[in-house]
This record gives sequence, structure tokens and C-alpha cells, in this order.
Amino acid sequence: MLKSNKVIPIFRVFDYRKTIEYYVDWLGFKVDWEHRFDDNSPIYMQVSMDTIVLHLSEHHGDCCPGSKAFIECTGIREYHKQLLAKKYKYNSPGLEVAPWKALCMEVIDPFGNKLLFSEAQ
Repeated sequence: MLKSNKVIPIFRVFDYRKTIEYYVDWLGFKVDWEHRFDDNSPIYMQVSMDTIVLHLSEHHGDCCPGSKAFIECTGIREYHKQLLAKKYKYNSPGLEVAPWKALCMEVIDPFGNKLLFSEAQ
């Protein structure tokens, strides 16, 4: 029987500086590692925040832009306040109660990918 330890979404990104500005500077992820075949190659990297792990790829065939990851979490109200306090001019997420009775916040990266943070009530 197959057993999984972790699922890691891969998001397509197109600009290294915008990726760092969004995922590291604004959302608070840290870069775990980066890989390029050479200086003129696309980046493939891993970022994480606590137990949330994402792979971000500039490689054409890895995935399509516009993907979405659903993240079950706690502490969403405080995280929301932290994000708004940074006054990131390209994103100002709200909080809403979803039909499944969870408090949710969705953010959209500069490449059309979405992270939906969901906290059960």
C-alpha cells in the first residue's frame, strides 16, 4: 500500500525577483534551496514556512500557471494582520467564512497561482 509523508505543490513562476518579493519578503516563506543548471537556466527552488512546503519552477514543462493550493492552518487572523501591516501594494487579502464553516484567506501570486489558507472554526 502506498503511504505518503508529504505532498508538495509545484507552482510555475516567471521572474526570480518577483518570486522572492512575494513569497519571501511578503508571505514570509524562507528559501530552503535553489537549483539552476547554469547562470542562464531557469530556477527551481523550494520555499517553506513552518510545515508548508512549495516548489517554485521557471521550467516550462513542470506545471501551468494558475494553480491553487489548499492549506489547512491555524493562526490565520494573526497572519492576516501581519500581511496587511506590510502594505504590499500588489495584494491586500480579506478574510471570509467559507461554506464549509472555515475562516479563509486567499492570496494570488504575480503569476496567477493561488494559496487558500483555511482554518476550521
